[in-house]
Amino acid sequence: MTGLSSGGVLDHLLVDLIGTIRSSFDRALLQRQAVEERFQVDVFLGDVSWETSYSLPGEEQPPRVRADLSVDWPTWSQTSYRSWSIGEPPDEMPEIVIEVALRIQRLAAAPDTDQVLRALPEANHLLGVDALVRTATTIEQVHAGEGVRWAVEATYEGSIRFSESQLEEPKEIEPVIDRLTRWIASTLITLADLPFSFLPPDEEHG
Repeated sequence: MTGLSSGGVLDHLLVDLIGTIRSSFDRALLQRQAVEERFQVDVFLGDVSWETSYSLPGEEQPPRVRADLSVDWPTWSQTSYRSWSIGEPPDEMPEIVIEVALRIQRLAAAPDTDQVLRALPEANHLLGVDALVRTATTIEQVHAGEGVRWAVEATYEGSIRFSESQLEEPKEIEPVIDRLTRWIASTLITLADLPFSFLPPDEEHG
């Protein structure tokens, strides 16, 4: 993976974090989706973002349940990290912004929203001090030919503010990421077990 940030190269901290997330998803026995990972740089603001998608192992395509993870590395955090790396104490420690979208798709009928929300906590503290908060839940109805398919997606947002020790040794962030990926895996299992009817994979397009 290559790319440029506002400083010209990717910060080692971000590269290490992405590697930690990939390894953690593997340990959680989740399966990366065939859609390639997306890496973007905002050419105006300099913010860097990375996105990836995972499902339960053995699912047909597209899977019944999916988790989309987005990591944002804002410009101010890049500046803070680079100040720290040259020995200048930053005003604020750098942080990354995490967004997790948990999606049930290929639904044959409108889902019971209350049943879905009961399976999804409003917030938790997987990321440490800052909570991962459920910010929105969306119901989709798609008309395709003569049929209708449904999907429901819940979005969580939070952030990880790095400590001095995590900046010095990025592997120290691993326990936090492992808690996140284990929660994603267990929540996907819970959502897949909800008593909903699913369309066969060949009836779902996109």
